[in-house]
Amino acid sequence: MTLSPARVPGTGPGSGPAVRRLSATLYGYAFLDDFVLLYPVYALLFSDTGLTVWQISSLFCLWSLTGVLLEIPSGAWADAVSRRLLLWFGPLLTAAGFTLWVLAPSYWAFAIGFVLWGAKGALGSGALEALVYEELDRLGATDRYAAVMGRARAAGLVAVMAAIPLAGPVYAFGGYPAVGLASVLACLLTAATATRFPEHREPADGPGEGLGEGPEDAPGGGWTRTLRAGLAEARGDRSVRGALLLVPAVTAVWGALDEYTPLLVRDTGVAESAVPNWLLLIWAGATVGGLLAGVGRRLGTGGFAGLLAVSAVALAAGAWVRTPAGIGLVALSFCGFQLASVLADARLQDRIGGTGRATLTSVAGVGTDLTIIAVYGAYGVIGSATTHGAAFALFAMPYLVTAALLAAVGKRAVGKRAAGKRASGKKAARAARTSGSRARP
Repeated sequence: MTLSPARVPGTGPGSGPAVRRLSATLYGYAFLDDFVLLYPVYALLFSDTGLTVWQISSLFCLWSLTGVLLEIPSGAWADAVSRRLLLWFGPLLTAAGFTLWVLAPSYWAFAIGFVLWGAKGALGSGALEALVYEELDRLGATDRYAAVMGRARAAGLVAVMAAIPLAGPVYAFGGYPAVGLASVLACLLTAATATRFPEHREPADGPGEGLGEGPEDAPGGGWTRTLRAGLAEARGDRSVRGALLLVPAVTAVWGALDEYTPLLVRDTGVAESAVPNWLLLIWAGATVGGLLAGVGRRLGTGGFAGLLAVSAVALAAGAWVRTPAGIGLVALSFCGFQLASVLADARLQDRIGGTGRATLTSVAGVGTDLTIIAVYGAYGVIGSATTHGAAFALFAMPYLVTAALLAAVGKRAVGKRAAGKRASGKKAARAARTSGSRARP
């Protein structure tokens, strides 16, 4: 069975209560999903339980590996059944993992929790973007996608910035159990909010077959069919393949560098107690980048390339100077990279024409995850041999390469359009001459 959204005729783009309801639900979901008080302290929980650095690192690897292995199958499942189902079920897995962490802290409890957390991330990745885009498409408002998703990412960053200062007082009040309980409640609220997402997906074979009915929708049948359909679209459409590659090229490096920003800030010479304040500046820059997505959607390929180039230069310069003032440039670069990440996702959604939207978005997610893991490994080598500022500056280089490739593609596309216009003009002129000669007696 092929699933597609039923378009609502006569609905103006960006207008009406339906778009506002979808947007409000998305912003609430994004905020609650990242409003986890365990974020700033879970590494301390592991250490206080007696885990070694190697054991903690192995947990992070298990977390990433779970997401990589489940990303594409879960995306195909989201295309075959209900995306809203996956979005409310995923946070329940995380809630179970966090509960296990605080009730029975041990290496294996942490490992199970990370597997559940990784599964939650895989279930939501692809499903969320596909649901939002197709609901906006049904309402005739796909031009709002970049702006809406940019604000959703900004809401998530605001939640992280709110959770960090709250974690301290809650921990002082009740220790890890209190922090864990608050995190579990946030997960439950996230799941409850997900049930408010609208989802209007009907079988393309005709009305009468409801969502999730029939043998094609069984996990053993429908999801494998949508997986094959999604991958076939990527193989057959060059523009889709290009958009798939662009997402990890834009998102992965700065997403991995974010984990090392505390070390970069500390290397500038600021006091340990001041590091969180400078990190808030960097996250504020990324938040602004998400809010600018609606305006940034007007950028063409050349403008997108320029955005990446400017952001890369700002990152390299800000990191290289190794002064607190340079952190402002790093924040500016993260603003640009966040904006570019949202726009890359919007470009991918615009180019997907089949029913495997969640599948292909998950493929891009796997590419991002694998690239991030590679950056982690490379940073471990480079960061051990030089300063963090030099390492950050070096990792700005891939963005300059991507910007150069995009600029070349944009220039070639402009040349083709110009050649096409000249050919059309010559054809019209020949037609006019032919028509004139026939009209003469």
